[in-house]
Amino acid sequence: MSHPVDFNDRMLSLGLARVSEAAAMASAKLVGRGDEKAADQAAVNAMRDQLNMLDIQGVVVIGEGERDEAPMLYIGEEVGAGGGPAVDIALDPLEGTTLTAKDMPNALTVIAMAPRGTLLHAPDVYMDKLAIGPGYPTDVVSLDMTPKERVAALAKARGCKDSDITICVLERPRHEDMIAELRSTGAAIRLITDGDVAGVIHCAEADITGIDMYMGSGGAPEGVLAAAALKCMGGQMWGRLLFRNDDERGRAAKAGITDLDRVYSRDELVTADVIFAATGVTDGSIVSGIKREPTHLTTETILMRSKTGSVRRMIYRNPIK
Repeated sequence: MSHPVDFNDRMLSLGLARVSEAAAMASAKLVGRGDEKAADQAAVNAMRDQLNMLDIQGVVVIGEGERDEAPMLYIGEEVGAGGGPAVDIALDPLEGTTLTAKDMPNALTVIAMAPRGTLLHAPDVYMDKLAIGPGYPTDVVSLDMTPKERVAALAKARGCKDSDITICVLERPRHEDMIAELRSTGAAIRLITDGDVAGVIHCAEADITGIDMYMGSGGAPEGVLAAAALKCMGGQMWGRLLFRNDDERGRAAKAGITDLDRVYSRDELVTADVIFAATGVTDGSIVSGIKREPTHLTTETILMRSKTGSVRRMIYRNPIK
């Protein structure tokens, strides 16, 4: 009888970084070329090839979509060399396809890995998200509060004025009322055009980024990836799935989700130790983008492990062949 193989996050972490780096380098030649689909496909192909070199029994639980919608790295796809531990994989081969196509800041390749059955199998729907960094009392803010109440509660916990709080929000028409309410408090708002995984990560390093809180709705799969990063760096996060029609409710049922109103905490989105890697494609506030020289490509990757709380930044200079 075979025994399950332990999830050795330390040994697997460098392999995960290579996966992220390969996807970033593959999309580098398409930065600023105006072709979102080609950039995404290049990242997908490279990430899949590298994943299949790892000694894991991996299943993609957060991926490019359903099998009939995505030729590669679809939800439920098995990856890895077939040995090693059974793991869940959440990934976004290119978070910020538009950012890449337009050569705008904060495009990333992102991937997380955890023991099998420990990442929420989030359907491809919207999620209402709220996140803050480390150092605050548990549940100092909540999704049941109004935006104004969240600002006041966080300012009180931080010992500052409402106007000293800065919130990161995805710039979308659906957030106009929320943005107006936040502005009425005197708080500052940093609007981002895409990339809400990066937006949530900003909260974990408020002293560096200046971001105290993230709020607003975005993709549920990205919510799981953001929770994985925050579990490594510290901080609190909550997410509630949003459903616009019966088709989206059907996706939840297919994913095994029955309580459609549940609020998930960070540790319910990611229930065990996780490793997380992100590589910059374009320059951003988390990592630098790819630098192209005549003979080399240079990448910067952030690699994190929740088990130890370690955050490693790695520069990789790779010859162009």
